[in-house]
This record gives sequence, C-alpha cells and structure tokens, in this order.
Amino acid sequence: MTPFRGFIARLKDCTSGNAMLIMAAGMPALIGGAGFAVDTAQWYMWKRELQYAVDQAAYSGAWALSNPDSEDTYTLRAQQEFDGNVSIIRDFASDPSISLADYAGGNDNSVVVIASATRRLPFSSFLTGESATVRARAQATFEAGASYNACLISLREDGTGTDIGGNATIRAQCGLAALSCDDDAIVIDGSADVDTDSIATCGTVNSTDPEHEDIIAENVRGLQDQYASLVPPTNDTPRTYRCTGRGQNQQASLLPGTYRGLVVSCNTTLASGIYVIDGGVLDLTHNSTVTGTGVMFVLKNGATVKLGGMGNANAINLTPMTAANFSGTPYAAQANDYAGILIFEDRENNATQSHIFNGNSNSLIEGLIYLPDGDLRINGTANVAAQCLQISAYTIDILGGAFLETLCPIEDTTSAGTAVARVRLVA
Repeated sequence: MTPFRGFIARLKDCTSGNAMLIMAAGMPALIGGAGFAVDTAQWYMWKRELQYAVDQAAYSGAWALSNPDSEDTYTLRAQQEFDGNVSIIRDFASDPSISLADYAGGNDNSVVVIASATRRLPFSSFLTGESATVRARAQATFEAGASYNACLISLREDGTGTDIGGNATIRAQCGLAALSCDDDAIVIDGSADVDTDSIATCGTVNSTDPEHEDIIAENVRGLQDQYASLVPPTNDTPRTYRCTGRGQNQQASLLPGTYRGLVVSCNTTLASGIYVIDGGVLDLTHNSTVTGTGVMFVLKNGATVKLGGMGNANAINLTPMTAANFSGTPYAAQANDYAGILIFEDRENNATQSHIFNGNSNSLIEGLIYLPDGDLRINGTANVAAQCLQISAYTIDILGGAFLETLCPIEDTTSAGTAVARVRLVA
C-alpha cells in the first residue's frame, strides 16, 4: 500500500493538468455563449430591418389615404415601401399584411402593416431543430388635409382674433376662420346667434352652442392670409372733397385719386377707380347717400374707416372693382388678384388702427373689406345685409345687438388656406 499512497500524494500535489480540466469543463459554455451571441446578433439585425420596413409601409399607406387623389392606392404604396426597405431578409420575409383599423374613436383612420421573417439560425436550430421567426407590426394614423373658405376671417396669429358678443346675430353660411393658434382664437358668447356652415382656426373655438360642434375645425395647420403678398395699388393724382349747391341739393361728384382724408358731408357719387386715403378718416356716416360702382379704397399712413349710417337718411351703395375695371391701368396684369376688394388697408398703416362699422338697413355694401393691420369693430347698432360682403381683418369684434348677414356661396369666398395632412406612427 505504501507505493500506492505515494502515488496518490504525488497526484494530489500535481497541478499541471488543472488548465486542461477547467477548459474541458468550460468549453460547452464558451461554445454555447458564442453561438448564442452570433444567433442573437443575426436575429436582432433581421428584427431591425423588418420593423423599419413595416414602419415605412404604414407611413406610406397612411399618407396615401390622407389625400383623396391617392387613397385608392394605399395598399400598393405600402407594399412598394415595404419592398424597398428589405434587403438582408428579402429572400425569407413574408408578404406584409396591410389593413385598415380604427384608432382613437375614428373609423378606418389608420393603416396596420404586419410581417414576419423565418429562417434557421446556426446555434438555436442545432439545439431545437426548428427555424427562428421574427415578427413586426406598425400602425400609422392619418388625418386628411382640407381646404377652408370663409367670408369672416381674423388675421391675427395670436390671442383672440374674432369675438362675437352679447346679442349679436350673424348669418354667414360662407364660414368663419381665425389664423390665431392660441386658445379662444374665436369666442362666441352664449347669447350670440351665429349661423354658419364652417368655423376653422389654428387655435381653439370658445362656443357653447351645440349646433357648432359638428362644424368646428380646431388646431388646423396651414391657414393663411390669401392676400399677404399682394401690394395695394395706388393713384397719385391729388384730389379734394367739395360739395356744390345749397341746402338739400348739395352734392359731390368724386374722381379717383389721393385724398387727405375723405369725410362725406353731402350726397356723393364716386366714379369707378382707385381712391387712396392718405391719412385721416374715410368717413361715410353722414346723413347722405353715397354711391360708388366699381371702386376701391386704399388706406395708408394711419388712415381709418367709418362705415354705416347715423340714421335712415344715410344710404351707402358700394360695389368693388371687377377685373375689367383695371383694364388700361398699371394693374391690368394683376386684375384678377385685385378684383372684388372694396377696401384695402396697407400693411404698414402706422400701427394697428381701429375701424368702425355701424351700418343700417338702407346700406348695400359688397366686396371684401381687407384690413390686415386693423381692428374692425361692428357696433351694436349695425344692421348690415349684403349679397356678398366679406371681411378679413387683424381682429373682428362684433358687439351685442349687431346684425350681420352675408349671402356669399362658400365656394366664392376668400380662401383661408389648406390644412396640412397629418400622419403619425402610433404603434
């Protein structure tokens, strides 16, 4: 037994084979870890490419649906985008499933794309005998763009642009719009009566009238001032206002040109053309008749306007210039742009001006009152009915008791812009 005991003692003290034993014991774990790492990297690469492909497919399909001209091609667009974004997995990816789904209470307002890729991985398939499958799903919701027209537009881009208060009555099926992107961009007091077919704003509308719920479009991006780049025309011929005759027979016949204020004080007839009000007031509130067919008033250098009467003796009959009225003028090439504008305020009219509209039942005022730098106040005494009166002003304030009716067809009114279609990836 002594030799055997000696062998055991020597074997106990020998360490030359430890590394071999440790390597032999750890080799399966090392090989397994390496194989798992390789398979995981491969799987992750497949998953990333597949997810990107379905994301882009859902986006593309939703954009197609947001445009009425391409909505019938949404599956084709989604398939094309999917095919264009698979490379490594092209040979073993499934065809995508493309379908419509409801989102956030909407009806078929999103596109869902689902796809998978299946292939054997070296290590995992050796252990399981099965192929590995990765799956990806994407959902994109869309809101179609829309075009908005309106005959009452506030151009201010912040704060409250349109405020209709008290017992004011508005009859304007042609629509209201506000470019302000703030809360309460349009405020309609509870006792005001507003009958319209469309209310659109970049911000929000404060109205308690339940009839407005279905016609209000809020947070509309893309609203704009149609005339923002249009430069007001001019007429440098100096003119003065003067009445001739005596007593009730006094009258004035005016020609186009530049007036240093124009305050009507007798029955007045205006010839067709451009009337520049260079400072002062364009005041048509005197108890007289004012008649002008095919006219445009241009306000500059701080000029303000007062429309409407102080009594039944005041009757205003004004219609704007047509494209034909600009023939032979320096503005003939832009005749279609200027046609229909009755009052055109210069955008640099020396700070924001206050303009007043009183009105009475004997007045007939047609065309666009464009006051990009002015606050227009329509007083409670106003009683304005027109076939097609339009107002675009920095702000519009309609006070209690005012009555305003305009019968413009909405398709013939001022463009308030086109809302940008929105697409979002939601899953």
